[in-house]
Amino acid sequence: MEEKTEEAHSIDKAQPIPKGEETTPVKTKDEDYVEKIQRLQAEFDNARKRTEKERTALIQNANMHLITQLLPVLDNFELSLKNTSDKGVRMIYEELLAILEKQGVTTIETKGQFNPHIHEVVLKVAGEKEGVILEEIQKGYMLNHKLLRASKIKISTVATHHE
Repeated sequence: MEEKTEEAHSIDKAQPIPKGEETTPVKTKDEDYVEKIQRLQAEFDNARKRTEKERTALIQNANMHLITQLLPVLDNFELSLKNTSDKGVRMIYEELLAILEKQGVTTIETKGQFNPHIHEVVLKVAGEKEGVILEEIQKGYMLNHKLLRASKIKISTVATHHE
């Protein structure tokens, strides 16, 4: 007397899922909440890192402005040391230079070939090779690998003869 409905009959004949084939699970509310929390944590971490980079850049720019204003003082110390052997002046100069180096200031090298990215040519003199640095007129400085002031230099230039 029991008649099985068509639906019940199909359930009885349900096939087992073959190995290797899996069904895609439906996300539960808990899994959805965990995913949202993970996204929020990642967004917060990215915002924190971005804020830290901006703060560091702001401090470096403030230092750059102050250090740029100190460069003429450094130049004056160097001029003074060329004309005097006062040990006190030398000590103050070396102390100022050490403080600037701790802040990331480095002197630009002025030996060898002219580099337009870090050197400024103020004098050209006839020579045997083109672009060889002959003399440094004013020191140049970098702050954390960024140009503060280009080195002012004198270079050699080869004269070309046009007939």
